[in-house]
Amino acid sequence: MSRAHMLAIVDMGHPNLSVVRQCALLGISRSSVYHRPREVDEYELQLMAMIDRQYLVTPFYGSRRMTAWLRAQGHPVNRKRVQRLIRLMGITAIYQRPNTSRPSARHKVYPYLLRGLAVSRVNQVWAADITYIPMARGFVYLVAIMDWYSRYVLAWRLSNTLDAAFCVAALEDALLKGTPEIFNTDQGSQFASDAFTGVLLGQGIQISRDGKGRCMDNIFVERLWRSVKYEEVYLKAYASVAEARAGIAAYLQFYNEERLHQALGYQTPRQMFEEGRRRCLQHQERALPSDFRTTSLAAADSLNLALSLS
Repeated sequence: MSRAHMLAIVDMGHPNLSVVRQCALLGISRSSVYHRPREVDEYELQLMAMIDRQYLVTPFYGSRRMTAWLRAQGHPVNRKRVQRLIRLMGITAIYQRPNTSRPSARHKVYPYLLRGLAVSRVNQVWAADITYIPMARGFVYLVAIMDWYSRYVLAWRLSNTLDAAFCVAALEDALLKGTPEIFNTDQGSQFASDAFTGVLLGQGIQISRDGKGRCMDNIFVERLWRSVKYEEVYLKAYASVAEARAGIAAYLQFYNEERLHQALGYQTPRQMFEEGRRRCLQHQERALPSDFRTTSLAAADSLNLALSLS
């Protein structure tokens, strides 16, 4: 159950259970029940859109440099305001919460496993990330899971909150298409949650995490975000979440099935992914003992004959 759902089921006027008792049973703080997040005004939405565009150009900018850049554009903002907006956007690469360098007592720290690794086949490495999607009014978050070798987007989900539930749902969708050897993410709390890592560990998948402030460790997903935003999102001002979902769905289908990639020899991600899967299956078949292959082929022929007779 997500934290947002637990907050929603707290009954302030329950006749038998006090708010304190309900919070204790759910494992949440009482202050979070009474807290009302500050509304984002139109000016701050404009600032967030500017930060988002600049982040795609200079992902190495920290909050200090981003503040200086906004001031150079004529916006009299201070660093604390910029940090709050970046945190609200969920960009963990350029803003880290305090004390993130210390090991968390709750979440296990995983190393970065991709340094120096030659990615040579599909389902060897998958990666996931979350990005901010601006709309005409408000914003949503997009999570995507990609196969590194083929650049194929295996699954994606939209959400209006930064909880782990929509990331877990996307992961479960992706695992219907295969199982990776390594899964790489940033240090975001959604990916560090027990719900997300539990699914990976249950499938025997190795977990890899980007280094602190190392946006380039997940470079292929960062390139995906740039394509999605400059070729789709920034060209349209989505009026609703439903419109955003339809637009992003159409673009990602185009990205997977029609958009040619120079790095892939001018193939589409789907072509590369399907071809890679066929090669893996052929390699596995060749690795089987010859008598097992003969038995399997005979069984398949018998099954086909029985089906044709019926």
